[in-house]
Amino acid sequence: MESPRAAGRRARRSARRALLYTAPALLAVVGATAAGTVYVKAQAHSGGGAVSSAAVPSPPSSPVAGTQEAAGSEEAAVEPVAEPTVDLDGLLADAMKSVRVTGDAEVSAGVLDLASGEHAVYGDGAFDTASIVKVDILAALLLRHQEAGTRLSARERSYATAMIENSDNVSASALWDTIGRAEGLDAANETFGLTGTEGGDGALWGLTQTTAADQLTLLKQVFGASSKLSEASRTYLRGLMGRIADGQDWGVSAAADGSGWALKNGWLPRSTTGLWDVNSIGRVTVAGHDYLVAVLSKGNATQARGITLVEAAARAAVSVFTGDGASSSASASASTG
Repeated sequence: MESPRAAGRRARRSARRALLYTAPALLAVVGATAAGTVYVKAQAHSGGGAVSSAAVPSPPSSPVAGTQEAAGSEEAAVEPVAEPTVDLDGLLADAMKSVRVTGDAEVSAGVLDLASGEHAVYGDGAFDTASIVKVDILAALLLRHQEAGTRLSARERSYATAMIENSDNVSASALWDTIGRAEGLDAANETFGLTGTEGGDGALWGLTQTTAADQLTLLKQVFGASSKLSEASRTYLRGLMGRIADGQDWGVSAAADGSGWALKNGWLPRSTTGLWDVNSIGRVTVAGHDYLVAVLSKGNATQARGITLVEAAARAAVSVFTGDGASSSASASASTG
């Protein structure tokens, strides 16, 4: 008579054989997750995509010695379906269709959601900076002092205030010389990550060439958390851009809802054509959300038309994220800078 212990061993061996010879069922699972629909891959797919269903194979009629899986079965793998990619550049291009561009004018615009880092750019090619380069000049000066472990002198601070708040050209020329003109600006921009900006020849800082994409990169150095500039330098520069003189507070501020903005504008009549460069860069706040906006334009018949174009483009740019292009009224100035 078989002992209880022997009977137990025989039962365990039978159980192991049953597990060995039973093929695992392959299931197709569909479920909603935060990333989208999830599929369980049941077999190789010639198109490389996930399959939404799979047949459950029948157990083999006879055991296969030396293996723990039925022939032809594969390990199930979970494949998330990627969320559709939003073409923000395309949305901005669509929004810019509502912007009226007259005569020989050209415009390029960029917008960046400061919280998410998502951005869109419309238009390409280089534009004269005119006075928006003054932000770049001061950023380059602040970087030089950081690297040297020094602070702005009283005279430099006076120049910086006049250059940013009032767009004073004499102050800009003095600080342009201090940073080493184009060579110094280009060196700083290499550190900042600008790739399409080139300093103007000699004393002509206003003819520095730049792109809307590069201006967004520069604005991130001023307003973003990840920057080559120290927090003290960023706070100082942001403060000046938030105190622009009356009559010069047009431009990207038109896209703000009135709760806050900081900017620098540039306007320059070209002696060779009589047409105007009109630009605006800065940060605007809409419903408590911050956006960086850069609009560059050239070939404008008048400064006033350039301002109208820049403000319409700024509203279109911000509408990519807000959906409505919320704006506040902005005044135009006939002065030069």
